[in-house]
Amino acid sequence: MARQHISSGSRFEAEIGYSRAVVQDGWVFVSGTTGYDYATMTIAPDVVAQCEQAFRNMDAALRQAGAGMDDIVRATFILPDRADWPPCWPVVKRWLGGARPAATMLVAGLQSEAMRIEIEVTARLRATEGES
Repeated sequence: MARQHISSGSRFEAEIGYSRAVVQDGWVFVSGTTGYDYATMTIAPDVVAQCEQAFRNMDAALRQAGAGMDDIVRATFILPDRADWPPCWPVVKRWLGGARPAATMLVAGLQSEAMRIEIEVTARLRATEGES
């Protein structure tokens, strides 16, 4: 299977040299995704709003790859402030409650002070009929 690169249209992808997602051999690797609204290049100050936007960004990338949120098998959450994590739980459960992926939360600095959460996921494309 040929490698497919998926872009969100974010200027960061072109400036830094990465893809929003890469599809390879039935896997979809979605880059760390923040709460930027790429249509307006703005980011909300609220961590819950950022978490919601990050999931919308990932959902769009997964759909381009032929996958969906229920195909996610691994998630990594990165937050600069651990106190911001519990308020995000309801958003995470709404988006990932069906998939229930293996997950990790890390506390670390992000690219800019405005970013309060970054989420990276890996999904597995479902086999179509006739594939194993």
